[in-house]
Amino acid sequence: MFTGIIEGLGTIREIRPTGQGKRLGVDADFDLDQTKIGDSISVNGACLTVVMIEGSLFKVDMSPETLATTTFGRAKIGDRVNLERALRLSDRLDGHLVSGHIDGIGTVKLKEKTGNAIIITIEVPESLSYYMIKKGSVAVDGISLTINNCSRNRFDVSIIPHTAKLTTWSDIKAGDIVNIETDMIGKYVERFVRRSHDIDTPRETGKSVDMQFLAKTGFV
Repeated sequence: MFTGIIEGLGTIREIRPTGQGKRLGVDADFDLDQTKIGDSISVNGACLTVVMIEGSLFKVDMSPETLATTTFGRAKIGDRVNLERALRLSDRLDGHLVSGHIDGIGTVKLKEKTGNAIIITIEVPESLSYYMIKKGSVAVDGISLTINNCSRNRFDVSIIPHTAKLTTWSDIKAGDIVNIETDMIGKYVERFVRRSHDIDTPRETGKSVDMQFLAKTGFV
């Protein structure tokens, strides 16, 4: 579990095929003395497991699913990435709950400065925008952001100078692709309310959560 508050940056130093997956070597800009093999690190928003550490360089394995769902299928040596180590229960939750499980890819369509902020407009599939609301939370390349506005296939966010300085946003330009993770709470609520009949849905005859139940208990 992560917060979307970026701890530091890293540079991709190695990309090596491992069967149908890949092994990624990332050189972190900060000290990894408290990181050990088996720990989770968010790399541009994707939760990856550390399999090797050599000083400031750590290596992670990526499955075919990760490569297909994220921007790492097109990553190259020299790319800069946002890094965040896993949340500890004693930490402040300054961003929002981020799982590190990427939902899909977005494309930066517009980057413009407004006052002291940078406004970024990102195009996404409707399957992702479905889970977005105005003033809701979204993780873009692992960064916790607030949605200014959203439509059927686009949303925009504001990047303050502090965030731009400490993340890869200072280098991002129109046409770049980014990893998107929508708010997990919205996905769970939608799942419960729809009472989906997917194969993994329990076939129970007892009480269930629906719109009538939410209205009766004062949630809607």
